[in-house]
Amino acid sequence: MNSRNWVRFFIHTLLLGGVITIFTGFAVQWEKYKPLFLDFDILEIISIAIWLLGVGFIFSVISQMGYFAYLTIHRFGLGFFRSLWNPVQLVVIAFVLFDFIYFRYKEFAGENESIWPYLLVALFLLLIGIVIAYLKAKQSDKHAFVPGLFFMVCVTIIEWVPVLRVNNHDWLYLMLYPLLICNAYQLLMLPKYIERSKVERPVIRKEQQMTVHK
Repeated sequence: MNSRNWVRFFIHTLLLGGVITIFTGFAVQWEKYKPLFLDFDILEIISIAIWLLGVGFIFSVISQMGYFAYLTIHRFGLGFFRSLWNPVQLVVIAFVLFDFIYFRYKEFAGENESIWPYLLVALFLLLIGIVIAYLKAKQSDKHAFVPGLFFMVCVTIIEWVPVLRVNNHDWLYLMLYPLLICNAYQLLMLPKYIERSKVERPVIRKEQQMTVHK
């Protein structure tokens, strides 16, 4: 991918994370912000939206760091485990989901609290991961399903750790949805940016040659 499309990819993902966080922020704390909308307090709404936009940019950067870190890990895994890399990823997914449920329940559950809320969040992550991985497999080939699932489940949980440790309900969902959407966008859209770079490469080369001759 050329530098021009890399910058486009970065900016589009950044803006996506910011915009999604604005909507998510108002949604998860609707009871708090509802009076502002009823009173048409435009300045206050805009100031909160700008703050949420900045927070979303941070979430987007975390997502992009996680994605490019995974691309490196994926290359290493293919080289080291070869044909066993997909089964290894499935085992890791199972362990990560188990730990995600068990340790959160053990750390944060109140007395006599059910494990179901912790289990449902993990199932939601798994379901979203399966859907996005299926779309990825249709986009490229069936071997892309497991890596896509690994990224959407395991890497999302790792990126989510800063708020998982605090376990604040609003922040959990404020960060989760932008991460999922940014991760899905990167996973599904990167090949299109790469293809665009391939198409643009002869044009850029021609422009460079014309510049040199001038």
